[in-house]
Amino acid sequence: MRGAVMYAPGDVRVEDRPDPRIEQPTDAIIRLTATCVCGSDLWPYRGVEKLEGPTPMGHEYVGIVEEVGNEVTALKPGQFVVGSFWASDNTCANCRNGYQSGCIHRVLMGTIGTQSEYARIPLADGTLVATPEVPSAELIPSYLAASDVLGTGWFGVVAAEAGPGKTVAVVGDGAVGLLAILAAKQLGAERIIAFSRHADRQKLATEFGATDIVTERGDEGVARIKDLTDGLGAHSVVEAVGTQESMLQAMHSTRPGGNVGFVGVAHDVNLPGMDLFMSLVRLHGGPAPVRRFLPDLLDLIGNRTIDPGKVFDLDLPLEQAAEGYKAMDERRAIKTLLRP
Repeated sequence: MRGAVMYAPGDVRVEDRPDPRIEQPTDAIIRLTATCVCGSDLWPYRGVEKLEGPTPMGHEYVGIVEEVGNEVTALKPGQFVVGSFWASDNTCANCRNGYQSGCIHRVLMGTIGTQSEYARIPLADGTLVATPEVPSAELIPSYLAASDVLGTGWFGVVAAEAGPGKTVAVVGDGAVGLLAILAAKQLGAERIIAFSRHADRQKLATEFGATDIVTERGDEGVARIKDLTDGLGAHSVVEAVGTQESMLQAMHSTRPGGNVGFVGVAHDVNLPGMDLFMSLVRLHGGPAPVRRFLPDLLDLIGNRTIDPGKVFDLDLPLEQAAEGYKAMDERRAIKTLLRP
């Protein structure tokens, strides 16, 4: 099969990879209908995360079941399925508690690489959710968004305890941040403030439900949030970047007693203890348990209540994956969809 492999920072190639096969009786093999480039893929692309040799890329996926192991009972060939970027059994204590990303048997799909024509999905019964029927083409991008960025943004909003009557601020205007805005709107937030400096992303943020746009960052961004909230700060803040600056901006933008939901993959983030102590805010987050939300999200997409697929503003064949990475790195694209 063909698949994307990163050899070094800035060096992504599409080449022949071994066809996947059933390795465990709980596996399934899917033929990918669509996959994509994630903002977190840019960390190694930019050299921030170190690679240990050529690395298959990708962890977001939708497709058709081709084959199942002999212990898979909930799926059958021909079904269209969506799965999380964590494979999970969905039965262990952590999964039953709603934290499938902490499954005691979890497998990170990025170690398998789903920017490819086919993929092996471990723990298939617990990981994959089938739609009632094979969807029409226009729904594919939205179902693909549910595999990671929609579920991650949704978890950020839930972790920040957003809801009716709340003011929500979102730090980060990538796909996760934009879909956190959509989630906050769906969960009834009264006011949604987007931090964004890019006109195309501001437009999409407004379409998804943002009521205010803040272009300032750092201390100036915090001051602007305070100005908009009678000096208090937001009730709920989603951190969707993963840097020291973004985390401090999120924490300082939250009012005492408020909540930060952090879902940006953290890189060199160190919280000053006294800042945290004096803030009187709660922090909750980490790798999103997307599987918890998938059934409801797929229903919302299927009945066209939400259209998260709008975050894909570049659509390329898999063979042009390198251009998809470059476009996102240069901020010419919010998120690249790849079609095997």
